[in-house]
Amino acid sequence: MTDRPELQKAMQEIVDSGFTGVQLRVHDERGEWAGSAGLRELGESAEPPADGHCRIGSNTKTFTAALVLHLVAEGRIGLDTPADDHLPEFGLDRRVTVRMLLQHTSGVFNFTGEFYDDGTFAPGIPVRGKEWVDNRFKTYRPQELVQLALSKPARFEPGTDWNYSNTNYVLARLLVEKVTGRSPAEEMRRRIIEPLGLSGTVAPYTQHEVPEPHAHAYYRYEEEDGRQKTVDVTRQDPSWISGGGDMISTTRDLHTFISALLGGKLLPAPLLAEMCTPHPKAGYGLGVFVQDTEGGGTIITHNGGITGHAALMYSTPDGRTTLTATLNYVDDAAMSLAGPFQQATQRLVEEVFGGGRTERAASTD
Repeated sequence: MTDRPELQKAMQEIVDSGFTGVQLRVHDERGEWAGSAGLRELGESAEPPADGHCRIGSNTKTFTAALVLHLVAEGRIGLDTPADDHLPEFGLDRRVTVRMLLQHTSGVFNFTGEFYDDGTFAPGIPVRGKEWVDNRFKTYRPQELVQLALSKPARFEPGTDWNYSNTNYVLARLLVEKVTGRSPAEEMRRRIIEPLGLSGTVAPYTQHEVPEPHAHAYYRYEEEDGRQKTVDVTRQDPSWISGGGDMISTTRDLHTFISALLGGKLLPAPLLAEMCTPHPKAGYGLGVFVQDTEGGGTIITHNGGITGHAALMYSTPDGRTTLTATLNYVDDAAMSLAGPFQQATQRLVEEVFGGGRTERAASTD
């Protein structure tokens, strides 16, 4: 493995900005590099395991989109057919198509709560503070999350705007279940996890544990008496986020997945092209963001964070150069690490994809 002091330095800067630990993996023209920095667990001295398991949050959406598009490729789901055709029990607006679910253009309310342009917040299920901590082992049925979302006003008319909503991906997963007659977890294993040999990836589930080895996730909240309390929230029931972000993976498996997906091993070329065609407002395709780099190239990405765990997944459009990372940290209601998180990811992206290297890698196909 080549020595990459610039990557080691970038990881250390992430830790210095307030994160507990980071695991990083890079595949590029210089080969493969993996490393970690910081702490596996607060109060201990060990670094995070180099390829430990981590809750990957919204990276789950890329897996789910690929799963739905697999069924589109088989002709079992139509991208531009009403989602209501398959899920009539919810009484969805007939204008909401499968494509709109995957691209976040349905207008359906986000069950984890909505921030409006005027600064107001409309709550959904409890996802912050002491209330979330006290309820973190509660099991939610996906239908329950959808029904809550549909009891609220839509953000906009279907297809007229863009708004990131976890509800879209709970509906997408229920669609898979309805069309195949099997659980989404089983279909994920059968169509993606097992064919790609993703041995460190756990399909959607309600079990509380993160498989060993793993770094620990934390959440900080305020007690009634005003004191700050930090708790280990590695163990939790992830059904509260459901299809919006409940999967577990590793930096190695995230690399294998995004590289195979963009390399054309999971979907036919026309569908992959649709997946990577961005909506003009947010640069979101079908389960991925499409971003331009400072070097003039393009990267395909999705990141995710879920109460003290986070995952990064970046690739050139051909799947040849990838950056995958997992982080553990102390989360809080104020999302105080949101700024450092953005700066850290930007720094890593510039290090791996900057300076025109993205363009060169993409043009060798």
